[in-house]
Amino acid sequence: MTVPGSKSETNRALVLAALANGPSVLRGVLDSRDSQLMIDALRALGVSLEADGEALVVTPPVRFRGALNIDCGLAGTVMRFVPPIAMLADGPSSFVGDPHASERPMAPILDGLRQLGAIVSADALPFRIVPPAELGGEATVDASGSSQFISGLLLIGPLLPGGLRLRHSGETLPSRPHIAMTVEMLRSRGVQVAEPDERTWVISPGPIAAQDTLIEPDLTNASVFLAAAAATKGRVTVPGWPRTSIQPGALFLEVAQRMGAVVEQTDDAVTLSGPERLQGIDVDLTTASELTPVVAALGALAAGRTTIRGVGHIRGHETDRLAALVAELTKLGVHAEETEDGLIVDGGATLNRSVLETYADHRMVHFAAIVALAQPGISVTDLDCVSKTMPKFPQDWARLIG
Repeated sequence: MTVPGSKSETNRALVLAALANGPSVLRGVLDSRDSQLMIDALRALGVSLEADGEALVVTPPVRFRGALNIDCGLAGTVMRFVPPIAMLADGPSSFVGDPHASERPMAPILDGLRQLGAIVSADALPFRIVPPAELGGEATVDASGSSQFISGLLLIGPLLPGGLRLRHSGETLPSRPHIAMTVEMLRSRGVQVAEPDERTWVISPGPIAAQDTLIEPDLTNASVFLAAAAATKGRVTVPGWPRTSIQPGALFLEVAQRMGAVVEQTDDAVTLSGPERLQGIDVDLTTASELTPVVAALGALAAGRTTIRGVGHIRGHETDRLAALVAELTKLGVHAEETEDGLIVDGGATLNRSVLETYADHRMVHFAAIVALAQPGISVTDLDCVSKTMPKFPQDWARLIG
């Protein structure tokens, strides 16, 4: 099963190419709603993005321009990475999104932009940003709700006159590998990033070097296909899986092994073989919280209890994922309950045939697809929302399971 490019890497690469000191060629760019929203948002701000065969050529403008009604959809990377760029524009910009977009946390990063001098009209979508006459260089934000609050500010740090000193004020910091991805991508483009302690980042001012980039496969999306093997005593190979990766989704291999699966990895592929019976586990997904729906689905099919920890912040994702998972697992006849920072799933029950609600959340479609392997007749209310990251998921899934 060939998996499309990483959403996280795609949208960071697009932003860094837009902020760079010259044109960049990006290959392996994810074709999805989220990446198209990012492309459209950058075009609105004056960036040139042109297809060249299967590659995308990104040319930054001399100066970003203000734009009205930039559509963020339900994409966290768009609503949190593009407003900082708009702060560098020649005039005001406004941002809108899907009906549920206003429920996604935004206040910390918008407060960070205010600390850097911007005038921001609200604390959630929709909002308007007026760039400052003078850009500041220090901000403190509480990124407990999303690591993207840190990444979004780090991405523009080199282009601030004095660079950026950014501090996280909250008690916890979820999805830290996503911040590590941002930092590594900045450093690979010549940006100096210091981390004096685990909650502070200091970026030196200077150019972001234009860099041609090949996007890795999305390992979080790949986990859905590997999970199909784990759930059915089957065998799935994903080509292009890197031997080492900064993507949080790489953690799925360890999780699957702990549940009983056998993983074989080479330099250019990974193969997962499912066990006779999955076993429930106790797992901390703080660094890879987007795996929660897939792990919860496998937990429902496993023997014993699966406890997922460290993911309380996914209540602010596309939907409240913890509440959604408990509701749909209960509908299936599986005992599940929320904890303060996660989820408990008691597996092994015979599943009910059900129509599962997807809550406009692509990860809930992945959840439903996995549990349906154990109980034919399960359906979903909205399959189209999976286009957020994998528009061809229905066809790929049908081909995979025959």
